[in-house]
Amino acid sequence: MTLSYAHGASGVPLLGETIGANLERTVGRVPDAEALVSRHQGLRYTYAQLDEAVDVVARGLLDLGLEPGDRVGMWSPNNAEWVLVQYATAKVGVILVNINPAYRTSELEYALRQSGCRLLIAAPSFKTSDYAAMVEEVRPRLPALERTAFLGSGEWDGLLSAGERVPIDRLRAREAELEFDDAINIQYTSGTTGFPKGATLSHHNILNNGYFVGEWCGYTEADRVCIPVPFYHCFGMVLGNLACTTHGACMVLPDGAGRAVHEPLRRADHVHSPARPP
Repeated sequence: MTLSYAHGASGVPLLGETIGANLERTVGRVPDAEALVSRHQGLRYTYAQLDEAVDVVARGLLDLGLEPGDRVGMWSPNNAEWVLVQYATAKVGVILVNINPAYRTSELEYALRQSGCRLLIAAPSFKTSDYAAMVEEVRPRLPALERTAFLGSGEWDGLLSAGERVPIDRLRAREAELEFDDAINIQYTSGTTGFPKGATLSHHNILNNGYFVGEWCGYTEADRVCIPVPFYHCFGMVLGNLACTTHGACMVLPDGAGRAVHEPLRRADHVHSPARPP
């Protein structure tokens, strides 16, 4: 049995590559174009810098022993780390599980258990929610969850440090094993009629979704796209991020609490700490 594809009339072919391969192709084309600006963190990345930072996170995931098809949850509001994890998981073939920042403990427990996450990467808190305490409450009931890494903590810094020590050849070998039909993302519905329902998506699904939105919008490397919508669902991470990176446009995360609009930004030029605010 072989796979087949059918689509309507179009002069633009579908992209037949993984998300990681597509990002690297964009980097090769516009390495010095600005790729990501996180206003509230004071960070800027060119495409070359973004790819280098993504590779450090990806190599850190390899160091943890994660295999293709394993699940990694991401529970955080929008920030540069979210973008790095999105592309790093794609490069190592693990399935990114998007966790809604507004989840309460029952919803968090359900999503992590139902998806079988081995690792959860999370912000320590958001608004009035103490994420660290919430994870501690549900963790005894999640036998598959082996590790948590809270952004800005020793666990996150350790993942980055380990990634710097992993040879880049290991990452390249892993990328060569991946197919664009592999599952790469699980997104959950709002759960208004019961528990949230998880939809499993492939590189091919979301890469082409983002690519054609960028085509219709006419994006090029000269464009800067403000993305105020949350990354945890398709508007933010696909119609925002992937629409930009497939065309070399710049993702812009608008200001959040704690940083003045007029404060100057710096380039993220220290790969050992790819998303640490100044």
